[in-house]
Amino acid sequence: MEYVIEMLNIRKEFPGVVACDDITLQLRKGEILALLGENGAGKSTLMSILFGLYQPDSGVIRLKGKEVRISNPNVANALGIGMVHQHFKLVHNFTITENIILGSETTRGLVVDTRSAARRIRELSARYGLNVDPDARVADVSVGMQQRVEILKMLYRDAEILIFDEPTAVLTPQEVQELMKILRGLIYEGKSVILITHKLKEIKAVADRCTVIRRGRLIATVDVETTSGEKLAEMMVGRKVTFQVDKKAKKPGEAILELDNLSVRGPGGVAGLKNFTLEVRCGEIVGIAGVDGNGQKELVEAVIGLRKADSGRILLKGNDVKDLPVRGRIARGMAFIPDDRHKYGLILDYSLEYNLILKDYYRTPFSRKGLLDHKAIRRHAVRVIEEFDVRAGQGAAATVRSLSGGNQQKTIVGREIDANPDLLIAVQPTRGLDVGAIEYIHRRLLEQRDNGKAVLLISLELDEILKISDRIAVINNGELVGVVRAAETDENEVGLMMTGIKRGAVS
Repeated sequence: MEYVIEMLNIRKEFPGVVACDDITLQLRKGEILALLGENGAGKSTLMSILFGLYQPDSGVIRLKGKEVRISNPNVANALGIGMVHQHFKLVHNFTITENIILGSETTRGLVVDTRSAARRIRELSARYGLNVDPDARVADVSVGMQQRVEILKMLYRDAEILIFDEPTAVLTPQEVQELMKILRGLIYEGKSVILITHKLKEIKAVADRCTVIRRGRLIATVDVETTSGEKLAEMMVGRKVTFQVDKKAKKPGEAILELDNLSVRGPGGVAGLKNFTLEVRCGEIVGIAGVDGNGQKELVEAVIGLRKADSGRILLKGNDVKDLPVRGRIARGMAFIPDDRHKYGLILDYSLEYNLILKDYYRTPFSRKGLLDHKAIRRHAVRVIEEFDVRAGQGAAATVRSLSGGNQQKTIVGREIDANPDLLIAVQPTRGLDVGAIEYIHRRLLEQRDNGKAVLLISLELDEILKISDRIAVINNGELVGVVRAAETDENEVGLMMTGIKRGAVS
């Protein structure tokens, strides 16, 4: 069997953690090989070694049978290896053409030849069905389109081996379907793909084989067609994974959050949320279902205080907090898990312990007479890290940037839930997480509900909404289409409501 890439007995150690421990990975020509593992299992580290971002402590890499040393990404590109990173490497003020040719510019005299580059980009875009406008500014296109720009960067450099690191973590369901088509098209054109993921549905949809790693060690490489999703999940986390949640029937109590005819303007002054009325009671999870961009952002930002509401009321435990700042709402029992953990949830270059007190640093026991109490901060961090199973090689002193995505998310969830809020607003709380971490966070949200707290869940994952919500509020074009009980509906009905069709309008 001909392998285009062989990574043999790769080891990589960082201070306090062995990221890759004697891992072997082999990629065949013209296949999609999934690399499956929990957050922090070593997947991205292994691929960063293949792309030249890290050097292995031991082990060898072979390209078409010949041993190579990949000292940096330029060497990887020259060898025909490209990588789309989980967090895109794009300059937002540049055009798509300028981003794609950056570092590989051709000139006409003393001037960069963007015209011929744009022509080639159009040809590549048409060939692979990417539908990219070379003249558009990156800042003006969707996240899904930005990912296509990253793919074109690889194709522009004639990459034959394409690495995708968690490519669907920030995509809508529709964009995920488009990406799956693109991956199949790449294989049809003779490329070979390594797909780093923890989403079993995607592996079953497009991958030929799957290499599973757990805590830095190789578990096995299996054929996807003959291996069940349950078996893959068990190999990944080391135990049987329950795909169903244990949600006991519970009678909710008094209203904690009441939105009364709330209207909020979105970008450009356009009405984002229109006369929206909803209540969330203690002891229940209310899920907001809708296609992305239908008013969810305006709803969340108005409730937490990041965006001013135009009209209506936001009642928290009976008091109107519409004009209160964010800190005032937090003090009255509101907590928030944001959809973008890097932009809104964490300060990446701060330590874990300081990220855990971002909202409370000025209060006792963390601050006394204006000075931080470092011992109290450390004690608090150690307790939360243990309670919420945050895995960090250097413990409380580790920088958050060094943590895997799943452990970064657990840091936020731990901080928000540990504050013992009356209302927890969770936006895309499991985005980019593996099945083990998803199961864990779902359990934590249900614990909040069972402890008599109110939870408002906003998610683009319809199965997540159906699985853990008690009631589902469907939003379309900024308006409330209807509210249904999760136990009395299904994906088809909610999907129809998401298009704007009210319940019962279609027989």
